[in-house]
Amino acid sequence: MNRKRFISSLVTAGAALSTTGAWANTPEVPHTNTHHKIPPYLQAGDTIGIVSPSGYMSLADLMPAVQLIQNWGFKVQIGDNTGKKDFIYGGTDEERVADLQQMLDNPEIKAIMCARGGYGLVRIIDRLNFKQFKKNPKWIIGFSDITALHCHINRNFGIVTLHSKMCNSFPDDWAKADAVQIATIQSIRQALMGENMDYSSPAVAQNRPGTAEAILVGGNLSLVTTLSGTPSDLDTDGKILFVEDTHEYLYNIDRMFWNLKQTGKLSQLAGLVIGGFQLKPDIESEEFGRTIYEIVTEKVKDYNYPVCFDFPVGHQKNNFALKCGARHILKVGTDGCMLKSL
Repeated sequence: MNRKRFISSLVTAGAALSTTGAWANTPEVPHTNTHHKIPPYLQAGDTIGIVSPSGYMSLADLMPAVQLIQNWGFKVQIGDNTGKKDFIYGGTDEERVADLQQMLDNPEIKAIMCARGGYGLVRIIDRLNFKQFKKNPKWIIGFSDITALHCHINRNFGIVTLHSKMCNSFPDDWAKADAVQIATIQSIRQALMGENMDYSSPAVAQNRPGTAEAILVGGNLSLVTTLSGTPSDLDTDGKILFVEDTHEYLYNIDRMFWNLKQTGKLSQLAGLVIGGFQLKPDIESEEFGRTIYEIVTEKVKDYNYPVCFDFPVGHQKNNFALKCGARHILKVGTDGCMLKSL
């Protein structure tokens, strides 16, 4: 089965995008020549470690993910402190640092999957030692709060990481999973084994046509803006930026996009990809009066690069794996959007 056509049918319910016609008159955007280091792709028998560096998740709730990863042909090593709880956290700061540090340092661990997001990584990111990780890069897997790791590693070490669903998104019964659940979780395995990732999304009236080839960076908008001015601050110049968020009011989203604009993160982009935004409803009589499309369009009106809305990434069922730090080509045309890893 053609992977692109299959995923397009799940996400867009439309035809696959053409490389002619819709793209014929889209301007080319200069792209960066920077190259990031890609960790070794996994092979059958390799070990994936599972840790909880942010929110709490019980050992019982981990088991569906563990079983499926083993069915993929990988071994699983669960962190020593996984299953511990310190209020909302997956253990104390010290326990979470120790667990993640052990996984980073262990040369037998070829990938580290975070159990879930939540909150907690900004409390410990500066206490982690990446010396061994730099010598022996491995895949870091997760999204949401794990954006802190993606940004820190991208900024400081130039190593590719994997933005994707985590253990808490694996279905309890794989046989009862729907097509989108299957496709999104299988995209994790496909990315880890070195397959090119090729996604498309439907046309949106507010999309801005264009083509870009550059390194892809991004993640959760709240984390990207929170990290501004810190050692984990994300460098977006010359890159394709993707963002998503959840449980935020529209005025908070507007504030965060102003942060991106005022800190220069929007001015030198090669392209912008807007994923899912699961929003809180406006407080009655205090409606913000602008949509996510209007918020973004206002902030990028002075720049000339492709912009794609409603891309299948974020706190939603159609959240596909993306290689942060890897080169991608982005094409936005009248027929929709295509993002492909190179």
